[in-house]
This record gives sequence, structure tokens and C-alpha cells, in this order.
Amino acid sequence: MVEGLRLEIEPAEIVDTDAIFGEGLGLDSIDALEFVVLIEEEFDVVIADEEAAKQAFASIAALADFILAAREETAS
Repeated sequence: MVEGLRLEIEPAEIVDTDAIFGEGLGLDSIDALEFVVLIEEEFDVVIADEEAAKQAFASIAALADFILAAREETAS
């Protein structure tokens, strides 16, 4: 994520409960489009709609949960 979005932060500085947008990591709407593509390609998941995106991108922990659940669903 840090590398893919060229963030000026060290990965160790990211806290799982940090918000991804706004005050958390500070990503904006332009970053959001890049981030969705990055996540979908890197983890072979689909973020189907805006509601799924809101839940997935609530925090780093929420994103990890989303990716794990999507992968489990695909494996079934």
C-alpha cells in the first residue's frame, strides 16, 4: 500500500485502527481510485459497490477483514 500509493509514511507507522481516508492516512478521492485498483489487483478481490467500499476502507483492519472474507468466499 505504501509503495503502490507512493505514501510518505513508513509501513511501521500505520496503525490497524487508523482510518484510511481523511485524518487517518490522509488519502483523498483521487487516491481512492488508485487504491481500489491496487487492492483488487494485488489481492484478487472485487469491491463491488460503494457500500462494500465504505465498509472495506473504514480502517486498515476493516480492509484486512474484507480481503480475508472475499478470499474465503472465492475459495468456497
